[in-house]
Amino acid sequence: MDYLPALLMFALFVLDIPIAFGMAIAALSFFVFADGLPLRVFVQKFVQSTDSFPLLAVPFFICAGSIMNRAGITRRLLNLADALVGHMVGGIAQANVVLATLMGGLSASSNAEAAMQAKMLGTEMVRRGYSAGFAAAITACAAVITPIIPPGIGLIIYGYLSDVSVGRLFIGGIVPGLLLCVGLMVTVHWVSKKRGYKAMRERRVPMRELGRAFVDGLGALSIIAFILIGIRYGIFTPTEAGAMTVVYAALIGTFWHRELKWAAAPKIILETVLATSAVMVIICAAGAFGFYMSWERIPARGAEFLIKLTREPWLLLLMINVGLIVIGMLIEGTAALILLTPILVPAVTKVGIDPLHFGLVMVVNLTLGGVTPPVGTMMFTTCSILRVKIETFAKEGWPMMLSMFIVLMLITYVPGLVTWLPTRLMGP
Repeated sequence: MDYLPALLMFALFVLDIPIAFGMAIAALSFFVFADGLPLRVFVQKFVQSTDSFPLLAVPFFICAGSIMNRAGITRRLLNLADALVGHMVGGIAQANVVLATLMGGLSASSNAEAAMQAKMLGTEMVRRGYSAGFAAAITACAAVITPIIPPGIGLIIYGYLSDVSVGRLFIGGIVPGLLLCVGLMVTVHWVSKKRGYKAMRERRVPMRELGRAFVDGLGALSIIAFILIGIRYGIFTPTEAGAMTVVYAALIGTFWHRELKWAAAPKIILETVLATSAVMVIICAAGAFGFYMSWERIPARGAEFLIKLTREPWLLLLMINVGLIVIGMLIEGTAALILLTPILVPAVTKVGIDPLHFGLVMVVNLTLGGVTPPVGTMMFTTCSILRVKIETFAKEGWPMMLSMFIVLMLITYVPGLVTWLPTRLMGP
């Protein structure tokens, strides 16, 4: 009985049953056949997962992102990205990457980011002569940056499951997010040079025009500073930061940009409810499944097994990275994060690896799964919008994926890239 629910869950995944239902059915099977466990405990554990203060940050940041999209903030950030990098080779592709980085402080969802930029920039790239496969690949890969730069739903969930400060995780994600941006920009330059993709502008924008674009985007940029400064100085917790960001974004959109109207409120609420429900139903199912794993001591057994294989931190990280890359190709990132965090964190802490450092490694790794076949959600999103075959996406996207895996290895084996900034700003 120990491993039957886990095997059932993976069998359901193979049959293409939705992840939340697969986990819930597998967990239910354990309660049905286990001795001495009434079925009502399944319901209790399913619902109990929602009783968490840190998880309140999820709907708040999703709502804030929806408000910003309707307040003209995204358009202003695109204008700023264009002013910064439009003169570079492959200018519109470079702007795609920079916009995803700027949106990292405003949108917590990589899938929403991929959809938005595929419609806004992907179609424009194709119109300007870029191959549809390249446009889909760079848009999906750029969306990987969004949940790494704070706030990110993956960071919130990891912090909740591992008892690591979400505020420190937010600040720890800044350098890895910027490294991913640089890596993708270098790759775009190389590919664009090779294919003859032109810049959007003949020369750099004058400082006056750049200053105008910066001032126009200042409302959006101030939101990022608002979140980080508030957390750094203890003005509010990361969860409270989500609520404050909703209010702040609404004020910016209403009184500064004057584009946010009360008529948009029902649609904003609907988008927030639907997006939050998709995340929370997985968390609820994982809560019930997590009870089964704890009851059968599967996380402890997994940690003991990994420690028996090696006690060398560098080798353990390599093995975990390879395993996560494979798992990320097969299971959606949020579900994999929920399932694996309780197993892997005890193992890495036993060999002296900082759980803060490991959290960024894990979240980056599993987010990369969103652009790798066969089940990459960002890959499917951009391919469906731009009408690109998966084979074409894989062929066009390998240079971008390679650059991101190089960054992953860099943050894996240089922990200071993750831990230095939180230590500097928030203390040890």
